[in-house]
Amino acid sequence: MRADQRLEPQVIQQIREAIQDAGGNEVFLVGRSGEEGRISSVTVGARGTEEAVPVLGPHVEGGDAVIHNHPSGGVRPSNADLAVAARLGNQGIGFYIVDNDVEEIYVVAEPVETQETVPLDEEELAGGLAPGGALARVYPLYEERESQTRMLRQVARAFNRDEICAAEAGTGVGKSLAYLVPSVAWAVQNGERVVVSTNTINLQQQLMEKDIPLAKKVLGQDPKVVLVKGRGNYLCLHRLNEALDEMGLFEERDPELLSIREWARTTETGSRTDLSFYPSDEAWSRVCSEADTCLGLRCAHREGCFILKARREASSARILIANHHLLFADLALRLEGSGFDDPAVLPPFRRVIFDEAHNVEKAASSFFSQAASRFTILRHLNRLYRRRKGRVTGHLPALLRRTGRSAHARTLPTLVQAVADRAVELDRVLIEVLGEEPSFLLDRPGLSALRDRCGAEIGNLVISIRELADAGADLLESLESASAPGVAALAQDDGGAGLDAGAGLDARAEGVQLDCRLQLSRLSGIADMVDRFRLGEAGENDIFWMEKVRGARRGKSTEPGEQDDAPDSVRLVITPLDVGPLMREAVYGPLKTVVFTSATLTVAGDFSFWAGRIGLGRSASSAASDREPVLKTFPSPFDYREHVLLGVPTDAPAPDAPGHREFLASFLARSLTASRGGGLVLFTSYALLREMYTAVQPSMAAAGIRLMKQGDSDRARLLDSFRAERSSVLFATDSFWEGVDAPGDTLRMVIVTRLPFRVPSEPVLRARMTAIEERGGNPFGELSLPDAVVRMRQGFGRLMRRHDDSGVVLILDPRVVTKSYGSVFLESLPDARRVLAPATQVLQGVAQFFTKQ
Repeated sequence: MRADQRLEPQVIQQIREAIQDAGGNEVFLVGRSGEEGRISSVTVGARGTEEAVPVLGPHVEGGDAVIHNHPSGGVRPSNADLAVAARLGNQGIGFYIVDNDVEEIYVVAEPVETQETVPLDEEELAGGLAPGGALARVYPLYEERESQTRMLRQVARAFNRDEICAAEAGTGVGKSLAYLVPSVAWAVQNGERVVVSTNTINLQQQLMEKDIPLAKKVLGQDPKVVLVKGRGNYLCLHRLNEALDEMGLFEERDPELLSIREWARTTETGSRTDLSFYPSDEAWSRVCSEADTCLGLRCAHREGCFILKARREASSARILIANHHLLFADLALRLEGSGFDDPAVLPPFRRVIFDEAHNVEKAASSFFSQAASRFTILRHLNRLYRRRKGRVTGHLPALLRRTGRSAHARTLPTLVQAVADRAVELDRVLIEVLGEEPSFLLDRPGLSALRDRCGAEIGNLVISIRELADAGADLLESLESASAPGVAALAQDDGGAGLDAGAGLDARAEGVQLDCRLQLSRLSGIADMVDRFRLGEAGENDIFWMEKVRGARRGKSTEPGEQDDAPDSVRLVITPLDVGPLMREAVYGPLKTVVFTSATLTVAGDFSFWAGRIGLGRSASSAASDREPVLKTFPSPFDYREHVLLGVPTDAPAPDAPGHREFLASFLARSLTASRGGGLVLFTSYALLREMYTAVQPSMAAAGIRLMKQGDSDRARLLDSFRAERSSVLFATDSFWEGVDAPGDTLRMVIVTRLPFRVPSEPVLRARMTAIEERGGNPFGELSLPDAVVRMRQGFGRLMRRHDDSGVVLILDPRVVTKSYGSVFLESLPDARRVLAPATQVLQGVAQFFTKQ
């Protein structure tokens, strides 16, 4: 093609001069299109050699096409050209190649014309939720909700104006529909992908099964929606074959593994939820997909890879449903270099809804933490080298069979054993350091003391890992020059009872080599992380701490890579002190529309606590964006005064006072008998839960009330049993303070046994409280109290899920009325009828309430 068909004459001259200035070498230019579609202006971004030139991202931004020359005279694209063209093409940027005389041009990728954004019509969307509107026509249980319509308008404005906004929507507002209708409309009108992130599987199921189909009906549109799951939910064919090979090697028979193999032959999705049986966690952990073991392009099973199928599905969807952890995994990769215009864990997006947003800080803290323990080290070692029943398996033995180098054969198993031994030795000392404490904060004095106590053991482990990594790298380097027959020999050695045991031999051999390199790299990363504890390299935004964790019991073994029978290990953890900087860099800066929503974002009507914890305070947000966050509250339409009684026995002994436990057992038995069951009793301590369960069980059994407790079964089955039996009572802690949805007559009473303050010795909480104190703040008022209030609001919210629900909430901690801070709790709760009186009067009020129902 002639260059003048795509380039204006003055541009052709500019490019010629730029090439001449570069001595005839390659030049990278960014062009902008004129009215007729031809490039009307260019700027030089970089100059290179006769063979290559760097393509620099900052110059590309705002351009319509990238242009570079081939000094050789030909304009045929190289593989490197095609790779760059594909990446830029996904951003809508064209890719042109010209010769040095700028007479010929080859258009590798056409630029995509910028599409004008079509704003949402707030009035039209709101009309769909109004009486006589689309929702009323398609939803039999329709009722007008002013707060829902107001929230919908706010979310629509966030899309139209590229806003960051937080919407607290009380129970019953219908917040899902309030944000889904604008999200679906925006995706359809503008062809932009919208991500909806939640904290729980339950909400994801509700969105997919109920709310999204309803939003589509309201709009009369049907964009593709995909639920995106994390890797661990999918079967990895490569790992399944490895597990089957090992089973064959040891002449064992694992019924679960064989059942998974049969299922793998027919499943379309490879998703764990599609199995006809529920495999044990141990079995699934051996075959599920893991980032650490993914072979990518070199995997022999790439064509049938379930993760790739899921990603292809996601790439064609306009609405993605994900969880917070998966979303942060995506954002972390983008910050590490993937950018925001290419696929990472998720396809590219610029609009996101965070539902259950009160959990964002917790999710971000968890994801961006680094952790290592003896178990994680031994897990990586097991993939490299494992001796079991006198047989040796793993990547290193397979690779050693290829090289035949006796030096490596002698040293590598010894080095693996050294790492295992030193990991066990460090763990032993760390367990002694922790003593009876479940966890421990390592501030600067703490790190110094740790170094004095076990610096030598940490140093020995780090040295051993690095020696193994160096020796492994040497082995891998020697294999790079290995002949093709050697590769085939490795694959044959590694064959077994897999799905396609004879297929892709060379690819499998390369995969073993790549996975070996990955495991060594992960171990090196652990060594670097653990060594920071020895060196005391704590940054300003780092919390160093350790905790005791319980591991799976196995038979004792002294072989390399085998876990012994010790039930406990110690995990070393580095957690961000403040997730605000990460949120500003990963969310507020690059994304256009960011909507946070939850029923519990405020404390006494104020967003300051929650917003400040995630870097959304007005002063902080400007660091990454000139957009001020929009903070709005949309109250619940429920009539709490009519349907809910809040009772507080003012004469209850304080939690640390004599007689408290006796009072608690008596009051629980009497109140739950009055409600005839149907109770959720929330504790802050599992020890107290067990004690009260034992104390109350006889009276419950006598009254025909089934008493269940957290730990009797997994969470899902426990909740199913609770919902199925009207007279049942559930004692629970922690996660049951939120996410429990039991509308109707199943749940008639929620009892809070103690104000939900977190244990101040919890390392992350303690470190954050110390940071507040060091800057002159009030740790209790700024962190402990508002955090407890949000948890209390979540617990209270378990009771009333529908407009016709009713029941009683009891707070059995007198501090809510005797302490000055108690008013903050009461002011943050819905305006229910209240009985703040001695226990006898509260019980009378409870009995009268249920008599009238």
